[in-house]
Amino acid sequence: MNKAELVEAMANESGLTKADAKKALDSFIKSTSGALAKGDRVALVGFGSFSVTMREARKGRNPQTGKEIMIAAKKVIKFKPGSELADNVK
Repeated sequence: MNKAELVEAMANESGLTKADAKKALDSFIKSTSGALAKGDRVALVGFGSFSVTMREARKGRNPQTGKEIMIAAKKVIKFKPGSELADNVK
């Protein structure tokens, strides 16, 4: 499902217009991104939680040459699904 399909599904499910559903989705994305950028955790009960963790620097390998390289440490976003979401996917 891409963004346009998600907007359409949200509009059909909620009774909103597609324009309003797009605004709501864009607002959710912007708010979540802002919170994660500040290092906050975003928890949606039943759906799941988004958090930022630090991935340590590590050794890797260039697949073309086989030469060892150092991969820098960086922040990564993790998503842990909630129990309701996990049960619905089974």
